Amino acid sequence: MPEAWEYTLTIPNDLRAVTVSRRTLRLILTAHGLIGLVDVAELLATELVSNAVRHTKGPAALRVRWAPPGTLRLGAWDADPEPPEPPRPWDRFAEREEGRGLALVQACSDLWGWQPLSRFGNRGKYVWCELAAA
Repeated sequence: MPEAWEYTLTIPNDLRAVTVSRRTLRLILTAHGLIGLVDVAELLATELVSNAVRHTKGPAALRVRWAPPGTLRLGAWDADPEPPEPPRPWDRFAEREEGRGLALVQACSDLWGWQPLSRFGNRGKYVWCELAAA
């Protein structure tokens, strides 16, 4: 049975960080033999990191954690302590491209949530989601 592990990638407030995070996540999951989770995990991490970078002004971080027997938790920390806007129903997205992030996270993950968090003396929040390995 694989042991627990965790990675944290600190990222600047730069839209290029979304691509760096996605590619780093793919490398981590592939190295740990979790290739079956890569596509959905990349989508989820893209949304979480994108929200952290687009809607805040400070630094952010992507956290990737594996917990036996088979739960992958992805999370994004950002420096804004305000809670994320709740996901909207899908029928409200007919004409808009923006605002789908947390609705995708809710639809594609097994569980998601957020919590206030302090990191290195900065207040902020941590938005996370979980995937169960099949």
